[in-house]
Amino acid sequence: MIAEPNAASNLPSQKENAVHDETVPESAAQNGTCVRNGNLKTPREKRKVREQCENIRRNSAGSRRVSQLQNGEVVEAVTLFEVVSMGKQAMQSVVVDWVEAYKQDRNVALLDLINFFIQCSGCQGMVTAEMFQSLYKKDVMRKMTETFDKETGLQYKKFMAYPWILTVTWPVNMDNEDYPLIRSGPYWKKFKANFCEFIAVLVQQCQCSILYDNYLMDTIISLLTGLADSMVRAFRHTSTLAAMKLLTAVVNVHLNLDINKHNAQRLYEVEKKRISGKRTSYRLDQLERKRKEYEHKLLEIQNMMNAIFKGTFLNRYRDVIPEIRATCIEEIGSWIKTYPDAFLNDSYLKYVGWMLYDKQAEVRLKCLLGLQGIYSRKELASRMDLFTNRFKDRIVSMPLDKDHEVAVQAMKLLMLMSQNCEDVLSAEDCEMLYQFVYTTHRPLAVAAGEFLYKRLLSHEGGKEVQPKGGGKFGVSTDQLKRLIHFFLESELHKHVVYLVDSLWDWAGKFLKDWECMTTLLLKNAEEAGEALSDAQESTLIEIMLASVREAAEGHPPVGRGAAKKILSIKEKKIQLEDCTKITEHFILVLPQLLAKYSTDAQKVANLLQIPQYYDLNVYSTGRLEKHLDVLLREIKDIVAKHSDMSVLEASSRTYYILCHEEIAIYSQVDCARTQMIDELIKHLNQLLDCFWQKEGGFCTDTGEISRMHSTLRRVAAFHNAHDLTKWNLYDKILRFLMFEMEHGSLPVLIILPALQCTYFSLLWQLAAVSENSPKTLFPLRRELRRFSQICTCFLHHKEKDVREKAFMILCDWLLILSHLDSNNNEDTVGILGYLPNTSLQEKLFSFIQDHVFMDEEEEKKDLTEEGKDETCKLDDLHKKRSLLAAYCKLIVYNVVEMTAAAEIYKYYVKTYSDFGDIIKETLSKMRYNNKIQSAKTLILCLQQLFQTHAESQDSSSGVDFSSPSFANIKELARRFSLTFGWDQVKSRESIAMIHKEGIEFAFQGATGVDGKCLPPNLSFLLIISEFSNKLLKPDKRLVYSYLQRYITEPLPCRGDEWQPLVLYRNSLLANEDEESPVLGSLGEWPPMGSSKTSSFKRKLSDGSLPETSQTEAASKAPEQQCASQLPPAVGKSRKRLKSQEMCLQEHLPFLCPGGLRRRYCKDEVKTEDVSEEGPADDTVEDVDVVGTDQDG
Repeated sequence: MIAEPNAASNLPSQKENAVHDETVPESAAQNGTCVRNGNLKTPREKRKVREQCENIRRNSAGSRRVSQLQNGEVVEAVTLFEVVSMGKQAMQSVVVDWVEAYKQDRNVALLDLINFFIQCSGCQGMVTAEMFQSLYKKDVMRKMTETFDKETGLQYKKFMAYPWILTVTWPVNMDNEDYPLIRSGPYWKKFKANFCEFIAVLVQQCQCSILYDNYLMDTIISLLTGLADSMVRAFRHTSTLAAMKLLTAVVNVHLNLDINKHNAQRLYEVEKKRISGKRTSYRLDQLERKRKEYEHKLLEIQNMMNAIFKGTFLNRYRDVIPEIRATCIEEIGSWIKTYPDAFLNDSYLKYVGWMLYDKQAEVRLKCLLGLQGIYSRKELASRMDLFTNRFKDRIVSMPLDKDHEVAVQAMKLLMLMSQNCEDVLSAEDCEMLYQFVYTTHRPLAVAAGEFLYKRLLSHEGGKEVQPKGGGKFGVSTDQLKRLIHFFLESELHKHVVYLVDSLWDWAGKFLKDWECMTTLLLKNAEEAGEALSDAQESTLIEIMLASVREAAEGHPPVGRGAAKKILSIKEKKIQLEDCTKITEHFILVLPQLLAKYSTDAQKVANLLQIPQYYDLNVYSTGRLEKHLDVLLREIKDIVAKHSDMSVLEASSRTYYILCHEEIAIYSQVDCARTQMIDELIKHLNQLLDCFWQKEGGFCTDTGEISRMHSTLRRVAAFHNAHDLTKWNLYDKILRFLMFEMEHGSLPVLIILPALQCTYFSLLWQLAAVSENSPKTLFPLRRELRRFSQICTCFLHHKEKDVREKAFMILCDWLLILSHLDSNNNEDTVGILGYLPNTSLQEKLFSFIQDHVFMDEEEEKKDLTEEGKDETCKLDDLHKKRSLLAAYCKLIVYNVVEMTAAAEIYKYYVKTYSDFGDIIKETLSKMRYNNKIQSAKTLILCLQQLFQTHAESQDSSSGVDFSSPSFANIKELARRFSLTFGWDQVKSRESIAMIHKEGIEFAFQGATGVDGKCLPPNLSFLLIISEFSNKLLKPDKRLVYSYLQRYITEPLPCRGDEWQPLVLYRNSLLANEDEESPVLGSLGEWPPMGSSKTSSFKRKLSDGSLPETSQTEAASKAPEQQCASQLPPAVGKSRKRLKSQEMCLQEHLPFLCPGGLRRRYCKDEVKTEDVSEEGPADDTVEDVDVVGTDQDG
């Protein structure tokens, strides 16, 4: 970490005397008087210098005083820093005032500017100066240092700002590790903008006068270069930003001078070519002088640019701080784009290319944005051949970047490269980039959609697509065929909605051309070359459905975007217009499409989803009821032809959407629905009469079973969306299930739809339960229990499909019943409630173990017996995930005991790739419901695994720490710890409870009151030590105090068997006291609160650590010392520490028993008294510095 100086002002309106900057009077500097903080021994001398400097500052800044009202007081902005930070004046006037002051007394004005840069770094210190001429060169080089004074606790930075040697002195305060450029909030963002604007305006204002006086720029460049070499982050960051913006402004000056020089040269050539009679030597001499003047200025500007680039950029573009690296890369991209003649060459481009590999996303993003500015201009892109060849592979791989914004900008850059560079991307590169249209991150998918549309759909080989055959839909037809071909080639046939969504912003015009799509689908095969193949027709129907959904709903599909998009007024208007177009077009065409593809289940299932996006009022307002009759007849015929569940469910949903009571067409649709269901039930009754034979058996004819299966599936599909209670299906269907329970010989084809129909029938009865009186609920309750028993019985059915179906229904059933029990009125509470007993809970988890968490050998054996390929394996995994998710919902909603989650958590690491997301989400939901109980569940899981591991070990040898099973338990604990995130305050109660339960379990079974006998579970402390880093520092002390209750006296723990206790204790003390001795091989227990004799320091000069002395405190009983010798938190006031410790007892009472709590509070008062009387020298804060020479 890099030490940062204090803030110059926490408030923008801080008064003048709050910033202790000192400048040396010009007379003193000219006389060679050396004024440094180290040489001022007495307060009187310091006060005298301060008064002199403040007088000079007031005089020099008198013309730019700014007033600001704050808390009823007028605060004057005196310094340049305060004026710029307040931003109350136009920057132009501020710079003009400074330039006038510079022309009057350049030394005083320059010192004022130097103070400005120092204060912008957040330095609350003193700036002194001495003339370079007063010291020998070797002495100067010796003094160019950055050191830390141990005696005064001050940090020094001495560097050259020609013609001065500047010394910046500031106190080190680690509590204030911020400075203006990194502070958050709108004020400091505005300050950064004002800071950059000030530098740009300063150079612009000086470009015609003092910019070339060989004094101003030399001093500023020397200052910024010196500060940029500092080990202090604030100095480096601020000065690097200033230097980069300075170079940007100088580049603009150089560009203007270059233009003026060329203009002067052209005028000179024109004048010189004139005939001798009209040519004047005076004019030629004047133009020649002006041209030479421009050349001289250009040479000076070039020297300035080289000095800044070599002195700052080359040292800082690989700084350890990513913000500094990003600033450098952002500005070099600006230079290349602004002045390509000077910067667009490999000498500068290589830095941008190298930083494409930076570890920080911010830096990579700046590289891509800079390159976009270059590749967006074709004349510049043509000069990037060498760079493109060198770094193309890296750029092509960057859409895979883990940072989403970097990936998006990389895709946009590749789009520009493909447009403005010929043949830069190979066919393989393009094929890889096209696949990003299927990604879940929508901005990246949209960028890839632009790439796909412009590269493939609207252009081919760099030429715009021309329609092959004229006609009304020529262009749209060609584009649709290209899109269909691309989709079929990509072989991702279930992602059409994502493809359409990616292309929507760019190809919305032809994707909304539904007339063209339906025309292609309805064309006859006799029309040569126009008809589509079967696969192409299926794809086109899917594209048409996805485009209709996108236009009607107006938000991305599931998985792209956390919530529905909020549409603007214009977008809502477009959405309504599209819905009207969809309705008016498909009301006429959809029946024709259904008639043509009535035998194709996949096509029909997709086509039947279109009516849900209709504006149903159009039927009545447009007098289109006859088309509705045609649609209903087609749907009725489709239901009679198909038994595929996707088709039947789509048909059922279409009826449900059209049967809206508030729509004028309700009676017409309801009549058609009732007529269709009557025919369906009549057919079912006929089949039932034939199926059940008189002898109590059933018909085993294959044809009859197949017909019964199809009919039951139709009934189940319509029973899902429509209430069929009045047809009295429940008793008829229940007979199948009861027969199967008693005899167990029914075919699976009948059991599955019968189980589904019975479930839906009971659900419709439950839906009406609030309208019934409590007396009518008792028969329903009997049926609910009987159905639950049937599902429980089917959990052990011989057929796997029946077992899985029964489990899914049972889980949903229990969840619904528990929800009704909690939401119904007092009369119905308890009547419908059905919470599973212990036996049923055990059966449910046993099912999960057997069907989801099966052993690898059993899983391989199962797959081998069934001969499954990869597709079947994926389907099987999907079923397992559905089963586990259904069971986890029971845990989350407290239908089963929360402790059941402990059994699920055991498989978190082992099955992370398949079920890790489900288990993690379960853990998160449980923690949201009850933090403490969730923590107890986690620790219970670890305890059970530990006991299983201990039982498997040899009792004589103890627990083997190196065994794979113990390592797996530790890894599981580490994963559990990661789920708590970075917010330690939010999770403090849960973490503390884990430590409490873990400590009690570890010392469970220890014999003797003194605890000298080795507890059998002591090694469990190694497992809960994985949670120590999640404890807050005060909580660590409290947990340590709780641990001391089980250790009544110091132990000579020299053996390896006590090592878990040693390591766990050290994990609690890891960051408590940097200088406390780590417990070594002797096993001595040092007291908790070893006092600091010296602060932890690092020398700024070489970054080395000095030797620190350690003071052993007197040996006392740890239980007595646990509270009285707690070390105060570094940098915290005693009042704040006291309030924190008192607050612990309120938030974590389970760690503070009565007696210990009273003793803790009492001893804490003693700590306050001791700290009041203790020496102040022992509380010096630490300084942590990282050398800036390391690579970023």
